[in-house]
Amino acid sequence: MAIPAQGAKYRGSIHDFPDFDPSQDAEALYTAMKGFGSDKEAILELITSRSNRQRQEICQSYKSLYGKDLIADLKYELTGKFERLIVGLMRPPAYCDAKEIKDAISGIGTDEKCLIEILASRTNDQMHQLVAAYKDAYERDLESDIIGDTSGHFQKMLVVLLQGTRENDDVVSEDLVQQDTQDLYEAGELKWGTDEAQFIYILGNRSKQHLRLVFDEYLKTTGKPIEASIRGELSGDFEKLMLAVVKCIRSTPEYFAERLFKAMKGLGTRDNTLIRIMVSRSELDMLDIREIFRTKYEKSLYSMIKNDTSGEYKKALLKLCGGDDDAAGQFFPEAAQVAYQMWELSAVARVEMKGTVHPANDFNPDADAKALRKAMKGLGTDEDTIIDIITHRSNAQRQQIRQTFKSHFGRDLMADLKSEISGDLARLILGLMLPPAHYDAKQLKKAIEGAGTDEKTLIEILATRTNAEIRAINEAYKEDYHRSLEDDLSSDTSGHFRRILISLATGNREEGGEDRDLAREDAKEIADTPSGDKTSLETRFMTILCTRSYPHLRRVFQEFIKMTNYDVEHVIKKEMSGDVKDAFVAIVQSVKNKPLFFADKLYKSMKGAGTDEKSLTRAMISRSEIDLLNIRREFIEKYDKSLHQAIEGDTSGDFQKALLALCGGED
Repeated sequence: MAIPAQGAKYRGSIHDFPDFDPSQDAEALYTAMKGFGSDKEAILELITSRSNRQRQEICQSYKSLYGKDLIADLKYELTGKFERLIVGLMRPPAYCDAKEIKDAISGIGTDEKCLIEILASRTNDQMHQLVAAYKDAYERDLESDIIGDTSGHFQKMLVVLLQGTRENDDVVSEDLVQQDTQDLYEAGELKWGTDEAQFIYILGNRSKQHLRLVFDEYLKTTGKPIEASIRGELSGDFEKLMLAVVKCIRSTPEYFAERLFKAMKGLGTRDNTLIRIMVSRSELDMLDIREIFRTKYEKSLYSMIKNDTSGEYKKALLKLCGGDDDAAGQFFPEAAQVAYQMWELSAVARVEMKGTVHPANDFNPDADAKALRKAMKGLGTDEDTIIDIITHRSNAQRQQIRQTFKSHFGRDLMADLKSEISGDLARLILGLMLPPAHYDAKQLKKAIEGAGTDEKTLIEILATRTNAEIRAINEAYKEDYHRSLEDDLSSDTSGHFRRILISLATGNREEGGEDRDLAREDAKEIADTPSGDKTSLETRFMTILCTRSYPHLRRVFQEFIKMTNYDVEHVIKKEMSGDVKDAFVAIVQSVKNKPLFFADKLYKSMKGAGTDEKSLTRAMISRSEIDLLNIRREFIEKYDKSLHQAIEGDTSGDFQKALLALCGGED
């Protein structure tokens, strides 16, 4: 069994088997493989219940008792994915890694993803053991083989990682943090071309603790995470390798949780990746991976394996997983803290919010008004000019254009636009022409009126706007519809959901910082509600989630994790239902990371068959001058494709042109 660092708790899912007898296990395996057919159930039950150290002893006993090689016999008796998994478990970890790398560089083509995963994630000791195991197993030098099969900066970084010489210092020099931050900035963002050698040296050699501080400092200095600079400055396999290194520096368990999710999502399963990770992490950090997986993907690793695999292969993987985190009683305090840190590190308070639409330089409302009039005059409409002007002016500038248009031509620009363009493009352009509060007021009015209520729109707007924005919406609603927003919400909704919306619609959320003592009391207040007492739980959550400031709520969420070992979002999803659940989840996600909340909204508006153009339009309009640049970064980080690519693949024509202009660039 892997030995945890002094003072650290063991976080693997596989433990030493008590009352272990290698000779008895060797006999049991021999019996299971004797005669016609093999007892696969007995084989998987035994091997997945022993630690790797114990399996090595079984191999020795098997050879002593029967003069045969256990791995060779298992290979002969088993087939396919199940055989690959069981044989992988029988090898010592370093030899298992060595075999994976040998397979990755043998034959035609190279499996770069496998190389990246192993070499970006292993510790110094694991790297030294891997090099030795490769030499022993294949009588070849691993570094020479990698050099022979790769090239360029990708090759150089792999070789640096292979040395296993990353610094281990716990004491970090603030001066060196500042120097490395500046060096990375100058090597990428400030340089014509990129100095890849600086990226390789710093990311390949500095300690994890040091690099985490460098990443924090880089964000403060440049206004963007290091990942964004890597994507902008590097390319190909080298870019993928450096991003993997950064992810492992931040959190190795989160890196593997993401790899596992991608191995199973969509059509088909990447079984080699699934097997490699489940085998290699089962005695290291599987419990941490499980907890992060559940928090990040809203389902347990166990349930995803169960739904995505079958037969003995599935049974063996589930044994390695070690438990279902959606089942009662599965609590992992240390991993819950890791899960919290996962989003706290990128919380809104630490990142400067940036839109993609800015006031145009040398703005001339007179010229713009004339150009728009010309674009709509006569036969046909010049949509390109309309899109170009309206998407490249700030909302304040658009209001000046409206006023100038009326002064010059005695016409209402909005009415002219409405008569000249139609469909999705009209909805987008006309939305951009409204002042933000009036646009939100209109969206809320549409969500309330007519048959049925659009609860999702009500939640999205009221759960994410600031006090100032909410107050402006109330005034705009009153001005445009001569009614009170609160009255309309009251008449169109009911129960706890109505109470939540009205509370949010007052725009009276506290605006101070955190109060640690009160945060503990608030966390206790919602944690102490008896399970099943839904009414009391909803009331307590509403009192806190709808009134406390964002910084304070972040502290409440952390205190809640300390008390319960659960993320507050998980509890809401488990204990509540319907619109009340959706509203509370939206508030929590907005507090945690508002750009990520909208990145999810945008992704869902475009995934699957058909596009939800209304949701897509609403998010693009409302965030374009606030945090759309941050949303873009969260989008590519979570979904492995840029918002620009998603819009390109899911929309068309002039509507697409206008959306891409608002998007503001390709990541």
